[in-house]
Amino acid sequence: MMYSVGGIELEADDQGYLLEAVFDDEAVRVIAKAESIELTDAHWEVINYLREQYREEGATPNFRAMLKGMAEIRPEVDSKYLYDLFPIGPAKQGPKVAALPQPLGKGGY
Repeated sequence: MMYSVGGIELEADDQGYLLEAVFDDEAVRVIAKAESIELTDAHWEVINYLREQYREEGATPNFRAMLKGMAEIRPEVDSKYLYDLFPIGPAKQGPKVAALPQPLGKGGY
């Protein structure tokens, strides 16, 4: 699978996750459109959090860690808030839309 971003083909696995992280906002827009997600400021806040975690840790957080980390940024964040943004699963769909590789863990506990 490939995503075309600004005339460049980005390689993705069969589930649509990029094979290598791309920190280009246009890539996020292209993947979000493919996922039928209309990006809002709330989406970008989560995307930027995931990108920061990926840069610092080399991986994205599982759902519990994501929930805790986002609640430190925005206290009203809860499970429903994150699932409203990324209905397939915040710890799985969030990194995909953020143009990051597929998470290594199972995304739960």
